[in-house]
Amino acid sequence: MITLITVLLADDHAPFRSGLRAVLDTQDDIACVAETADGDQAVEQTVRLRPDVAVLDVRMPRRNGLAAARAILAMPGNRTRIVVLTTFDTDDYVREAVTAGARGFLLKSMPPEELIAAVRIAARGDVLIDPSVVRRNLTRFADALTPVETPADIARLTAREREVLHLLSGALSNPEIARRLHVGEQTIKTHVSSILRKLGLRDRTHAVAYAHISGFATNATLDR
Repeated sequence: MITLITVLLADDHAPFRSGLRAVLDTQDDIACVAETADGDQAVEQTVRLRPDVAVLDVRMPRRNGLAAARAILAMPGNRTRIVVLTTFDTDDYVREAVTAGARGFLLKSMPPEELIAAVRIAARGDVLIDPSVVRRNLTRFADALTPVETPADIARLTAREREVLHLLSGALSNPEIARRLHVGEQTIKTHVSSILRKLGLRDRTHAVAYAHISGFATNATLDR
């Protein structure tokens, strides 16, 4: 039996929103339960419908996507995960989205498969960050990171953990990393937990940012 992922779409540009729905409607395991044109409606519909994932455009009338995300995530008993859509000219909002606890960060120029992947990844509690968003916002991500001593902290990781961190920095999900390394998904979850603990990082989002900020993402020499 297929477990449906319910999705709310919020974007004030109706043709774009319809396009998002058309993409998601091609998937047997995803169901769009509502569309809204502003942040207030997004919050109201989330309270009413409790979707698994809310896809929010940053720039919307009445209440922007980040304010809506904060309101949704602050709801008692909330289980809705947030995916934020952004454009190249919304860099100032990315740090706010990280702080708010969004589970996905995508550019609106994304290919359709990235939206589908982001919804599935967010629904299971993981994070998908568009790599170009990370590269454009390294200093903003740095501000949100738990302080670390030096990039030499990477030396605390085992060879396999460094390999997992490198793949995380490329926005791969746990199942994708597991397939790449030919191990089980639970093994990858264990490695990710160990990486976070050893580096003193809060979550996967910060691990990805740390990998880029430290230069590990581009300069890593991995043991083979």
